[in-house]
Amino acid sequence: MEDEKIIALFWSRSEQAIEETAAKYGRLCRKIAGNILENEQDTEECLNDTYLGVWNSIPPARPAVLRAYVCRITRNLAVKKFRSNTAAKRDSRSDCLLEELEECIPAPAWREVEAQIERKELSGYLEEFLDTLGKRERTIFLRRYWAAQALKEIGKACGVTEHHAAVILERSRKKLRKFLEERGIWI
Repeated sequence: MEDEKIIALFWSRSEQAIEETAAKYGRLCRKIAGNILENEQDTEECLNDTYLGVWNSIPPARPAVLRAYVCRITRNLAVKKFRSNTAAKRDSRSDCLLEELEECIPAPAWREVEAQIERKELSGYLEEFLDTLGKRERTIFLRRYWAAQALKEIGKACGVTEHHAAVILERSRKKLRKFLEERGIWI
């Protein structure tokens, strides 16, 4: 079913909207949540919360791209659940992902008043940076740092070796660091 029709179903408050969303995007959302949570029960809970979140937000929202909208809700819920699950203990996998980026992005000043403004500014710069990357580089970067996919999985999906994906990510991080430094953001 076309996205516009699914959105219309949400606006008419038809429960078929959830069924159609699950049929069209359920597999993708499960993959996103599963990559972050690595736990089937939490992943299933995240999917249910995703459908509820979409139901509660449309209307009033009328997303231009339903796929991106649903995936964003899934990812945000999965990250929130992940943080909740690991509040007392740090997860080495997320530490590893953050470590890879720490040479490019300064550690956020969570306790400072300006932190929220800085994060918004940095978010804008990241979006601008992603626009400078080629399609393959951007896809690999987003699969790694947005969808938290393993290098092996990224390589397979993008038609490159695991090593080549790692090299592309390394080069992208160097470009990101230079890009941010040119805009006055120093590590």
